[in-house]
Amino acid sequence: MEARPARAGLCALLSALAGCASQPAPLELGGAALGTTWSVKAIAPEAQRAALTEGIDDRLDALVAEMSAWEPESALSRFNRAPEGSAHVLPAGLCAVLDHALALARDTGGAYDPTVGALAELWGFGPGAAPRQAPPARTQIDAVLSQVGWRRLAFEPEPCRAYQPGGVHFDVSSLGPGYAVDRIAAQLDAAGISDYLVELGGEMRARGQRPDGQPWRIAVERPDDPAARDVVLALRDAALGTSGDYRSGFVHEGRRYSHTLDPRTGEPIRHELAAVTVVADSAMAADARAAALLVLGPEAGYAYARTHGIAAVFTLRAGEGYARRTTPALERYLQP
Repeated sequence: MEARPARAGLCALLSALAGCASQPAPLELGGAALGTTWSVKAIAPEAQRAALTEGIDDRLDALVAEMSAWEPESALSRFNRAPEGSAHVLPAGLCAVLDHALALARDTGGAYDPTVGALAELWGFGPGAAPRQAPPARTQIDAVLSQVGWRRLAFEPEPCRAYQPGGVHFDVSSLGPGYAVDRIAAQLDAAGISDYLVELGGEMRARGQRPDGQPWRIAVERPDDPAARDVVLALRDAALGTSGDYRSGFVHEGRRYSHTLDPRTGEPIRHELAAVTVVADSAMAADARAAALLVLGPEAGYAYARTHGIAAVFTLRAGEGYARRTTPALERYLQP
């Protein structure tokens, strides 16, 4: 995913003469958190740089303490290793993420499931797992699957409490980054900034407009050509999330095993859908929906998106290249 805050055509035409001095460049901020990087482009005074950066870093540090599977003492990690039958009061951020994830799990019949942490570990994709060179045995998969399942989890959103049924490992990597983007956006809103583009790990949220008065433009990445511009989205007050199966995995005996796991089978997905990009009101919703649609696959996923009015781009393998398929709800975001 790549932001395209390019100047308008008229500005480009006049830049050699006047430099477009009336259109100041956005304030650009950035840092590292949650195992990835974050960036912000905002129409704001330079004087706000230090306070904004510090505030965002503090907010992200708090989220790491709540929901990072790579942080041994996070609330999520403590729940994952807790004994059977134990009750846990969860912090607000993790509670919001789990509430959203469990609702989507119910709605997708378990194609999306936040309790797949142990399965990710088994396949070598979890925080404590060594990379695999070959798939696990079916007996191992079945043993771990017996501990996976959103229906096993007793969860109370108010007051926020979860009960460990034994062996359940939360994995919120498919919507935690989106939630973090939403929290950064809330930080900017609180600072009185009304025009910005936030990105963290490929998930984005836009508000307002660029300095030239145009919407923020996002080119949807294509695996064979990251610089492709065949699908460009115009965002003003919307968020974007992407899930793809082509960045991580391993090859064994000629078959590629993706890091995207189907909780219903216990195995990596195996179909021609390579990635899904979703536009939604929040980055958390976009992030989670993209992951769910990717697991559902090219037909069931597209049907689900149409039925639920989801704005989505499906990137499919087609011979030696890739093809795109968009839902009707995406039309209003397409940049001509």
